[in-house]
Amino acid sequence: MDFVTIVLLLLLVLTLLHGFQLLSARSKKLPPGPTPLPIIGNLHLLGDQPHKSLTQLAKKHGPLMCLRLGFINTVVISSAPMAKEVLQKQDLFFSSRTIPDAIHAHDQFKYSVVWLPVATQWRSLRKVLNTNIFAGSRLDANQHLRCRKVQELIAYCRKSSQTGDAVDIGRAAFRTSLNLLSNTIFSKDLTDPFSDSAKEFKDLVWNIMEEAGKPNLVDFFPALKAVDPQGIRRRMTIHFGKVIDLFHGLINERLEKGKPQNAGTNDVIDVLLATSKENPDEINRTHIERMCLDLFVAGTDTTSSTLEWAMAEVLKNPHTMEKAKAELEEVIGKGKVLDEADIQRLPYLRCMVKETLRIHPPVPFLIPRRVDQDVEVCGYTVPKNSQVFVNCWAIGRDPEIWPNPLEFKPERFFDTEVDMRGRDFELIPFGAGRRICPGLPLAIRMVPVMLGSLLNSFDWKIADGIGYKELEMEEKFGITLQKANPLRAIPIPL
Repeated sequence: MDFVTIVLLLLLVLTLLHGFQLLSARSKKLPPGPTPLPIIGNLHLLGDQPHKSLTQLAKKHGPLMCLRLGFINTVVISSAPMAKEVLQKQDLFFSSRTIPDAIHAHDQFKYSVVWLPVATQWRSLRKVLNTNIFAGSRLDANQHLRCRKVQELIAYCRKSSQTGDAVDIGRAAFRTSLNLLSNTIFSKDLTDPFSDSAKEFKDLVWNIMEEAGKPNLVDFFPALKAVDPQGIRRRMTIHFGKVIDLFHGLINERLEKGKPQNAGTNDVIDVLLATSKENPDEINRTHIERMCLDLFVAGTDTTSSTLEWAMAEVLKNPHTMEKAKAELEEVIGKGKVLDEADIQRLPYLRCMVKETLRIHPPVPFLIPRRVDQDVEVCGYTVPKNSQVFVNCWAIGRDPEIWPNPLEFKPERFFDTEVDMRGRDFELIPFGAGRRICPGLPLAIRMVPVMLGSLLNSFDWKIADGIGYKELEMEEKFGITLQKANPLRAIPIPL
């Protein structure tokens, strides 16, 4: 049988399967959506900025929209009331995960709290995270570490200000976030805070986020899994392997040499290893390594990109810069680095962080969910095994909620109690329900301290002679939403 005949037979089989699936779907009242084409469904409508294209489609088809992406039913949530229905009222039915083929690299989905189903193992790992890393008492105990890392960030910028060099804001924030996590977990820096030595790790993390967020034919046509036609799983295997090897070595070093002499009380890796020894069924060595992978990949990238977007918006809107600096000078005193306790006395700074997360959520679709059975939502059926996207990028720019939604206006939060901890569905950059991001308590401490310290320690101007009106704000799509062109800004001594 020649190649052409094989291809034709394969197309025939795929067409028949597609027809059977459409007949099955028509027996249910699916949410509205664009008419799918044979085989590819609605894949052609995604484009290279899916968060934007699905936002436009939702304007036509509604906030509960059904698409056919290849052979996969996909439901897109694009409004706050619909997000509340799915993430709060019916959270249990929507708490499973769609596992991208890329996450099968090194079997990451079997060990990661991000991807595990809501069951015994997931609850055990989530408890470990909440108790040993993100609990308020643990964060309070480590506050001095975060303060030191922010001071090092300011010292790095001060060195640049003396020479007139530009600072790559995202990269500097990444180094700070990386060393903060590495000190919290391993009591050591993973990179020199005063040089650009974190570039390789930052590129590695972005490669992971980009590959994981990239449209993958295998996810839409599962029969292609054995082929991996785009090589995404193969590249992820390499990227994951480098990160896993790093943490494997750090844990071996701790077991062989013990804690560094300058370390204080038990750090996270001590607690995790002790827990593993006492309760190996709850968490083992592999779980610890993969938890580190989750923490370092997600924690560094989202924090640094949020700070970069915040600084970009401040530079793009000089009146915002003036208001922020005036508040900081009055409350803290010009030129001082912030403490976390200061944040409660700085309402405008807190509003700036909320506004940044509204207009630039770190993860535009949150992490995709899946239903394990047919679920009724607002009179429509979400079919079993559908993947579910919550487009929080669209929710944050919904003109029915936010007047002039494209305008960066922190003042909009002055007269509202809208919070970002998963209770107010108009603003859910960290998700909501059982699957809310466990790192939220750390993020809402770190970002305002870093942002406020940068603004209070220097005046800033955009590098390369670019005026604030010309500063571009284009997005680069991955699991996280990066600034397409890195923000380079020159710190000016006060």
